[in-house]
Amino acid sequence: MSTSPKSIVLLGGGAREHAMAWKLTRDGATVHVLPGNGGIPNSHPDISATDFPAIQSFCRQHGVQLIVVGPEAPLAAGVVDYFAGSDIRVFGPGRAGAILESSKVWSKDFMRRHGVATALSWQYRSDKLADARAKATELNGQVVVKYDGLAAGKGVYVCSSVAEAQAALDDLQAEHTGWFSFLLEEKLTGPEISIIGVTDGNRIRLLAPSQDHKQLLAGDQGPNTGGMGAYCPVPFADDNVLAAIRTDIIDPTLRGLQNEQFDFRGFLYFGIMLTPQGPKLLEYNVRLGDPEAEVLLPAMESSLLELIEATLDGRLSQTVVRQRPGQYVGVVLASGGYPAAGFPTGFPITGLDQLHPSILAFHGATREQNGQLVTSGGRVLVLVGHAPELEDAVAHVYREAEKVTFQDAYLRTDIGQRPEPMGIFSEVR
Repeated sequence: MSTSPKSIVLLGGGAREHAMAWKLTRDGATVHVLPGNGGIPNSHPDISATDFPAIQSFCRQHGVQLIVVGPEAPLAAGVVDYFAGSDIRVFGPGRAGAILESSKVWSKDFMRRHGVATALSWQYRSDKLADARAKATELNGQVVVKYDGLAAGKGVYVCSSVAEAQAALDDLQAEHTGWFSFLLEEKLTGPEISIIGVTDGNRIRLLAPSQDHKQLLAGDQGPNTGGMGAYCPVPFADDNVLAAIRTDIIDPTLRGLQNEQFDFRGFLYFGIMLTPQGPKLLEYNVRLGDPEAEVLLPAMESSLLELIEATLDGRLSQTVVRQRPGQYVGVVLASGGYPAAGFPTGFPITGLDQLHPSILAFHGATREQNGQLVTSGGRVLVLVGHAPELEDAVAHVYREAEKVTFQDAYLRTDIGQRPEPMGIFSEVR
């Protein structure tokens, strides 16, 4: 890899992108974040992450020849395809590969075609809601309802009764006007983990196993959110667990990418449940997870920039990923009322200057207002702490989080504190 300074455009404006910008800057790059937010250095709020002509003009003006994509929307909109054939390279899959995330129905069919271990599922259209209601009742409400398209991490309803399943279908119908498709999946049981890697479609280099906390409330209660916190590495994801994931999920996925001839060069996220029968894939994302990225990137000793360049240059086989020792825990500070719509924002944020120097504060939804940093969305900040042991990292980050305040601030109180599961893969496989 060249040691000369590199100028990069990073698309996105949340805490994941702040973590990516932080890491790439440490790797020696000059990072322009489009649009960024009030807490990310070198943000350009006047340029949307999906305004490809404006992004191209910005790259020309600033001599940028590499774009790294944070969120899913620019990928689904075809940012890679837009710049194909130009001298500006984009790290991420093209629109054809992004469908692994942008369509739950398509990705489930991909899993079936290529023998990826996953849950049983049934596909429906909005004009067949009555059939879906009957199936949910037949399954005693033990189902997961998944909207087919992009939903910012909130298009999934995990149901435990017929009443909950019918309410989820009611909500789906209310949220989406016109024609849409969706899945019913059998409800699986077991702990979830996130496995994220960098791939060129042939090989993959994995980051540390991590665990997200999707539900709003402690004890995995309340509505699904975009994620209320995460930690890595996951102590129970031992060599046996990772070997089963590789065999049952990752390897058949890579074979599928090769068989279908995707030009897939980017991040690939596997959301996995460790069931008694073995690991089962819940979903793909074609990007770094959020809030997983906020703990994975500080935990990563290797250069992210080098991994990205090696992937684009066809040199991924020559790389290794090294992790820092210890445990990393990230806690989201959210606006009161999130994830429902219509909550107020614009509240001043105080206490960031009081944080311990070891704490990383990644900005998810902040902006400048009259020289003051204020809230501008749901997941406002992600605070990340580090310690040799998980219990100590948890205590450290929560102690520091008490220093940061804004009106109606909310955090989930049990990130990284789920009981360690027993008897993973307890049934004969």
